[in-house]
Amino acid sequence: MLRSMKDLEGYAIRATDGAIGHVTDFYFDDEAWVVRYLVVETGSWLSSRKVLISPIAIGQPNWTDKVLPVAITREQVKNSPDIDTDKPISRQHEMQYFGYYGYYPYYWGGAGLWGGGAYPGTMLMGAGYAGPGADYITAQAEQARVAREAGRHENDDPHLRSGKAVIRYHVEASDGGIGHIQGLLLDDETWAVRYLIVDTSNWWLGHQVLIAPKWIQHVSWSERTVSVNLTRQSVKDAPPYHSAATLDRDEEIRLHKHYKRAGYWADEVRLENPQFHAIKSAAQQAVHKNT
Repeated sequence: MLRSMKDLEGYAIRATDGAIGHVTDFYFDDEAWVVRYLVVETGSWLSSRKVLISPIAIGQPNWTDKVLPVAITREQVKNSPDIDTDKPISRQHEMQYFGYYGYYPYYWGGAGLWGGGAYPGTMLMGAGYAGPGADYITAQAEQARVAREAGRHENDDPHLRSGKAVIRYHVEASDGGIGHIQGLLLDDETWAVRYLIVDTSNWWLGHQVLIAPKWIQHVSWSERTVSVNLTRQSVKDAPPYHSAATLDRDEEIRLHKHYKRAGYWADEVRLENPQFHAIKSAAQQAVHKNT
């Protein structure tokens, strides 16, 4: 289900042994457009320190009570790597964070949204998991692999951006401005940013519309501008978005048909069923061989 980032702010984070704090912001990856961390204000029990919580740790949310349970303890949070959330987070900081909590492989180590899969929970299976009935690789080999990975990526730019910071960014179509970002819609299972909520009222006294990150052509972070590969007329004619109504798959399909774009759910099917992709690839190879 898709949920507004703004609505998720203030959700309580509950560890296995008590409350940690509440959500104040989100860090998303500006290449994959996936939320990598929740910024959590801990309150008085930890001197109001802000900590990062990965979606990898989140269990089944209690949407009624606005609680996100996490599979970590308060003591783990207290002793977690001290990361200044007011400064850019480096890849080295991320590797320290993942190493502390034992999250392997790294989310940036595969073709999926989360490593080789679509969901953050798959990261808990570990780097050495090779499928049902397979043995895990030895701890020594895993430590060596992680060390090599750390050496290769310690200077990478993780491309993490604050969700709050992109609000009010101007949105430019291929032939002119269309409005500004009013919010983000997140997938509550994959934590992917599925849509930018764009307010067009400054342009033509219109309504809110949805634009998928895949349709973004360029983002100027310095000029706070998002350029999309769409025309103003196509945006004007797009189905309006109503925040009070639940966006279902039928409405998403109608939106994608309007823009003549493929839906993101096709990618999820391929990730969840890699055997289909393998069968298709084999069939394509066979056809190519016989032509």
